[in-house]
Amino acid sequence: MPEYYSGALFVTQTASTSFLRVKTTFKMQLLEPLQQSDFGGQPAASPATDAFPQTAQLVQPVITLVQDVAARELMPRFKHVAAERKHDGSIVTEADRMVEAALAEALPHIFDCPVLGEEMPEIEQKTIWRDADWCWCVDPLDGTANFASGKRYFGVSVALMHHRKSVLGVVLDPNNGEVFHAMQHGGAFLDGKRLKLLPAKRLAEAHVEVGRYKRLGRLGTALLAHKPFRKLTMSGASVLQWSHMACGRVDAFLHAGEQPWDYAAGALILEEAGGRIASLQHDDYWRPDHPQEWSKSVIAARHPALFDEWKRWVRSHL
Repeated sequence: MPEYYSGALFVTQTASTSFLRVKTTFKMQLLEPLQQSDFGGQPAASPATDAFPQTAQLVQPVITLVQDVAARELMPRFKHVAAERKHDGSIVTEADRMVEAALAEALPHIFDCPVLGEEMPEIEQKTIWRDADWCWCVDPLDGTANFASGKRYFGVSVALMHHRKSVLGVVLDPNNGEVFHAMQHGGAFLDGKRLKLLPAKRLAEAHVEVGRYKRLGRLGTALLAHKPFRKLTMSGASVLQWSHMACGRVDAFLHAGEQPWDYAAGALILEEAGGRIASLQHDDYWRPDHPQEWSKSVIAARHPALFDEWKRWVRSHL
């Protein structure tokens, strides 16, 4: 088991490198390690303090770190950085790499386990995904195309995962400063205020976000030819799409295939806010015992009743 600590983070910029050097002042108290048995069964009556007493103590250090890194490495590069294509055709910028490097250096000081980041070599990513009991899962800049084009719809995501299922998630929108976070069985929060399940909508009244539309095939054609919803948007940053669904700004979500860093924090935030998730093929979205499942499609909605209606419609048009 990895050890982890509670401490105050102080982030400084060194003269010799543009990477952040994170110094942690420890309280000199080693927190009790989380046991595997803590992650099964029914939620406790006071889950944040009983079922997962240590997870809550990680929240503020992670939020502080993400805010600091975004302020120092991400936002100063907004509209001032060139984009390039990766081998898979996706866009990357210097900001993606610098934010990931800073987070990868700092996160093990909060909880000592491997960091799985979007910009790592794929062989390293999949080794961590397959073999690590615990890992941090980082999307340093989700919505890179928006960032590179000057559109203010992008975010930073960090999740702590145990056997490929998230137990802690933080999403920052650095444009307005909003912070979403969640703990497994501990609730979901926006800027420290617990998110509550809002009243259901019928699918005909819903605002739906879609990702990777071109990969949906005949389902994508049906979305436009037989719209079952009121509004369709494709905003281009999964971590915010998940989070905005959790707080009720969006009602449902469909994605052809996300990588772990796209969903690790956001899916947990939605679930803890009362939403529901499945993939195109499976009702059990997480399927942690299937490490070969690297990419996941998404059917999701912020309310269980809407989710059932949305899932029926989607699967009937596959």
